[in-house]
Amino acid sequence: MVRVSARVVLLAGPSGAGKSRLAELTGLPVVRLDDFYRDGDDEAMPRSPLGIVDWDDPSSWDGARAVAALEQLCRTGEADMPIYEISADGTVGHREFSTEASPLIIAEGIFADQITSELRDRGLLAVAICVRHHRLVTFVRRFQRDLREHRKPPFTLLRRGLLLLRDDPQVVRRCVEAGCEPMTPKSALRRITAVKADSHR
Repeated sequence: MVRVSARVVLLAGPSGAGKSRLAELTGLPVVRLDDFYRDGDDEAMPRSPLGIVDWDDPSSWDGARAVAALEQLCRTGEADMPIYEISADGTVGHREFSTEASPLIIAEGIFADQITSELRDRGLLAVAICVRHHRLVTFVRRFQRDLREHRKPPFTLLRRGLLLLRDDPQVVRRCVEAGCEPMTPKSALRRITAVKADSHR
């Protein structure tokens, strides 16, 4: 097992469930796992029924690269992280990321559950959480966020949102089966606060 100076609090769950907001509230360094999407011009990228890149298909995301970056971060305290923009369908830059000597870091994204077992096997996982709301709340929050960030034309976002509304229970079930603890953002914040306190003992 690799010797590490930090471990990962993994936040999984449906798009729009509140993972990013929760991550900010913890006060911990945050890795945005959505930055590990594959570029849109990759021929292997899956397509949705709408004819656009299906960012909700796990094969659109590079989990191996995410795990490698997180392992380096936990081991050395620093790692190079990509910056991805869905509106640009690709990586638009890179940044140096530091744990800032924190014993915990947050890694959040809709495919976080895909790397739960790998992080656990490598001794990098502190806790894995599936953030969830009632799916209608998630639908509204997701649609408002995507409009605000101009991710795609409004009609495309609405159609995508309705598809995700249907699939949200399956996403939660997938995360739970991967070993994530399902809870609301408020409960998750309390859980992370407790883990954070234990890490400083």
